[in-house]
Amino acid sequence: MTIEARIRELGNRHRQLESQLHEARLHPSVDSLQVKELKQKKLRLKEEIVSLEQRAH
Repeated sequence: MTIEARIRELGNRHRQLESQLHEARLHPSVDSLQVKELKQKKLRLKEEIVSLEQRAH
């Protein structure tokens, strides 16, 4: 897999997590631990995307 394809894949996963976070915030019974875990996953993906983008350029 090329770096560009990996960046696109990670970007898609990042957007999916953002959508999950948005949905979770809409529900008053949301588990704060679940939200925290989603945020951490999203941050790790963003960091990996940035790292790959720096290597690609």
